[in-house]
Amino acid sequence: MPRTISTHRRRETWDLPEVATRLLLASPVESALPVVAGIARSVGLSVYRSGGLLDITDDRDGVGVERLFDRLSRELTTAEAEVLRVAADPPGEYTALVTRLLTAPTLAVELARRGNTAEVGVLAEAELWSVYQPIVSLTDGAVVAHEALLRGLADGREVGGGDLFFVAESADWLPRLDRIGRECAVSGAAPWLGDADLFVNTHPTSVHRPESDLESTRQLMDDAGLDPGRLVIEVAEPPAVTEHGHLLSVLERYRELGWRVALDDVSAGWASRELLATVRPDVVKLGKRLVQALPDPGARTMVRWVVDAAHGVGAQVVAEGVEDERTAEEVTGLGADLGQGWYFGRPVVLEPESATV
Repeated sequence: MPRTISTHRRRETWDLPEVATRLLLASPVESALPVVAGIARSVGLSVYRSGGLLDITDDRDGVGVERLFDRLSRELTTAEAEVLRVAADPPGEYTALVTRLLTAPTLAVELARRGNTAEVGVLAEAELWSVYQPIVSLTDGAVVAHEALLRGLADGREVGGGDLFFVAESADWLPRLDRIGRECAVSGAAPWLGDADLFVNTHPTSVHRPESDLESTRQLMDDAGLDPGRLVIEVAEPPAVTEHGHLLSVLERYRELGWRVALDDVSAGWASRELLATVRPDVVKLGKRLVQALPDPGARTMVRWVVDAAHGVGAQVVAEGVEDERTAEEVTGLGADLGQGWYFGRPVVLEPESATV
């Protein structure tokens, strides 16, 4: 059995906000500022308003500001928090002050980073690594690939990738965690991957400048001596639908680097049809919910449509969420090429001597 101890763990330092005694808040939405001003006064803070700007000061060494953040997290809507920008303890010099305001996070991000709306400790104190789930050929059961899944250890408990990315997105750290996820995946798999493919999830919207943002992953692949064609980048369908222009520029860079592209969690519908024609992926992954709905007739029809459409653009089809022999036989009969799920193996840490077991 694979060992569960990895030598490829990493700990990152995340810049968390410190206690503040002064806040500047700005918003183009006039109705948001009076609400904040009223809450600030109710917790004993001094408030000065000028146009679209609030200047809030605390004479109690930050205790009042912390109470304000707590109240704002409970009393403002998400939409209100998103249209407010906040600069804590701003500098006095004019140019520095303007720069701080222009680069200030939204109140929603500030609240998340302070732990008012997201458990930042889950990410900020976590040790990070990748586990790997096998992807097998449905024809002969041979392991042909592994999907890397990010994990964290915080306060002695293991944290799943979904929670890590939720906190990262809330605190505006998604691009950084997305990069870390790719790097953990490659460095953890390099000693044992061999000729198998490596599937790695990514968020296209977290890649702002493809040439520079993907460079560390390219360098890791090169340093490890891994064939670029072994790397398969999974792109989730929802962001792909809403960010077509940016998605295509990122995909172009993936392919320039020799990487392959997988569309994740694809279902039958107009969005999937458009994506398959536009992206022309190398791999299409059937979502777990769709696969596990089999043998429902409607699910069978959807699976057949996706399989036919994927094969029509030259893509392989991976059925995710295969947890028993019946489902494995069902997806094989419907034309899927590869399978992934607990029936074939759970996500584990792999080491060189155990990767082929």
